[in-house]
Amino acid sequence: MTTADPPASMTRIFLLDDHEIVRRGLAELLNSVDDFEVVGEAGTVAEALRRIPAAGPDVAILDGRLPDGSGIEVCRVIREEQPQIRCLILTSYDDDEAIFAAVLAGAAGYVLKQIRGSNLVDAVRQVAAGQSLLDPSVTDRVLRRIREGKQEDARLASLNVQERKILVLIAEGLTNRQIGERLFLAEKTVKNNVSSLLAKLGMQRRTQAAVFGANLRPPTEGGRDF
Repeated sequence: MTTADPPASMTRIFLLDDHEIVRRGLAELLNSVDDFEVVGEAGTVAEALRRIPAAGPDVAILDGRLPDGSGIEVCRVIREEQPQIRCLILTSYDDDEAIFAAVLAGAAGYVLKQIRGSNLVDAVRQVAAGQSLLDPSVTDRVLRRIREGKQEDARLASLNVQERKILVLIAEGLTNRQIGERLFLAEKTVKNNVSSLLAKLGMQRRTQAAVFGANLRPPTEGGRDF
């Protein structure tokens, strides 16, 4: 007895979303396509960064916002380490700043979760084939920002007041506990804010934020605010 041969070229897909029911729905949809195979899943940034390299997908579908960071952050790291993996950001948020960050991180596409199933399948096919789903006008705007040297100001503008204060103190070299004492916040609250500001700035490490914050501090104001 012989079994049917698999399609000549399978597209291997990894899913990152913090909602299990969303992952299940996506996996069911994508596995129903003859030449698609979901080879791994994760619910957090930490899990994704550990599992994606081992799974070796062709396409990683990444949730825009996660409890411990963002899919854009994962995209940046994966593209640096394994540039052959194509990243598709799937999010509920139609946010210009997030789209800009996705472009800078090397994402091949940015689509909203309201997308129809058939359109998502088409999007995965296009991304796997090496095409970009990003609107050329968006890419042009990002490149223009870079040329004009304004991209960092835009990232800073995405932070709320508390996150800006915490960024200042990170630049001063304070730990989360010290920041909490200075701002009268619980250490866990500080940790959550640090994760949020890193995601908004498109950074993975605290040291990157420290350098970024230090470069922005006006010396005449002693680095107390931006």
